[in-house]
Amino acid sequence: MLAAALILAGCGKGPETFELRGQAMGTTWSIRVIAPADGSGVALEPLRERVTARLEEFENVFSTWRPDSEVSRFNAREGEEWFAVSPLFLDVLEEAVRVSELTGGAFDVTAGPLVELWGFGSGGAAERIPDRAALDRLLPATGGEHLQWRESPPAVRRTRPGMQLDFSAIAKGYAADEICDLLFEAGLSDYLVEIGGEVSARGMRADGQAWSIGIESPDRTGVTEAVPLWDAAIATSGDYRNYFEHDGRRYSHVLDPRTGWPVYHGLTSVTVIASSAATADALATALLVLGPETGLQLAVDHGMAARLAVRTEDGLTVLRTPAFEATLTGDRL
Repeated sequence: MLAAALILAGCGKGPETFELRGQAMGTTWSIRVIAPADGSGVALEPLRERVTARLEEFENVFSTWRPDSEVSRFNAREGEEWFAVSPLFLDVLEEAVRVSELTGGAFDVTAGPLVELWGFGSGGAAERIPDRAALDRLLPATGGEHLQWRESPPAVRRTRPGMQLDFSAIAKGYAADEICDLLFEAGLSDYLVEIGGEVSARGMRADGQAWSIGIESPDRTGVTEAVPLWDAAIATSGDYRNYFEHDGRRYSHVLDPRTGWPVYHGLTSVTVIASSAATADALATALLVLGPETGLQLAVDHGMAARLAVRTEDGLTVLRTPAFEATLTGDRL
């Protein structure tokens, strides 16, 4: 969920590169498109209009700031009746539940009320530890097991009063994947899409090389490693941008949804490369919650391309899975 840096060195060679930028989903987005080799060019304004319209669809479904969005209307509705949703809503929900089941509940789109209780929902920390009784009241209403859905007609329902949904940790990644598909449908083959730090790439840069993505150092001193990326997506989650300190302990915005408390271990940053930005984003968050030992083992067991940065007394230690190492040497997912 943290912005990755796009390394632009070498992009000035070869076919022309075009760039579009804008704001949506409470963040910024950017697209770099390589002109087709046949010289047909890129119609930028019609492309911008299509991208903007598609992102507006995502806002109307997933924005927790819009009271009329699908997720806001679901959250505001009491009771356990079926609530009609769009196929897009259901697609993202199913991927979120898949990652939740894979990681033993370390990723959970029902944890939004816990995030709000800690004061992190608006992007800042309230710098206080919430009342334990309030936390205990919210925990029973979290967990994917309290949610049911159907595909025809698409609908969802809660089975536990007070359960809420928040897709902020996966929706931007899914949107980046969808914009990639939109660009493909427009006849383009080489492009990179970034939405709020979630990156999805197809094809190559203008110089014929893979896109190069920089991973930010947890000490925020700049890019610590560059990763080649083509026909894949990358996401990084970390505990070092949004936190507060109390009695010498750091309380991060990254919560363990199983306990309701911020993660507290040495793992400070996780980067995941996957076939989709939605999957990479959700897995990066889940592995960060699981911690250095359990997170690394799960990633290795399931062949994930993951990079874990761990704080130690001697500084940062970087752990890479075999699949991540393979991407550094040019292997594709």
